[in-house]
Amino acid sequence: MDSEMPSSTAQPRVTSFAPQFLVDDLARSIAFYQKLGFTFSEPWDGFYAIGVLDGLELHLKEAPKNEADRRFRREHEHLDAAAGVEGIEAFYDRCVANGAAVLRPLAPTAWGTRDFYLEDPDGYIIAFGGNPTPGAM
Repeated sequence: MDSEMPSSTAQPRVTSFAPQFLVDDLARSIAFYQKLGFTFSEPWDGFYAIGVLDGLELHLKEAPKNEADRRFRREHEHLDAAAGVEGIEAFYDRCVANGAAVLRPLAPTAWGTRDFYLEDPDGYIIAFGGNPTPGAM
């Protein structure tokens, strides 16, 4: 009997990496992220939900958070998440049209991309950025 485990030549690959945001009101947060284009299945036990947009996940958990930390992060523009977007101008227009709280409007960066910052209903700061679309500015 051979006790050796078969070796795998396949390299491990991370297939997802998602932030988990603590939120005060799960339904309110789901509604906000749906406006950005996320879809959600039924929340688990009423306190946990996973949103999906273009194959990427966002986890929301209804739980207490530290308000002083949220204030500090906002005052110093510390990001909670950053997302790359193809078609950054159209995505920005969608967010604005759906009433998202824009902290920093879409603008060119020093490194040649364009980005903007949103704040969700729980104070999370999210940067969205991407290469400028030719002809858009």
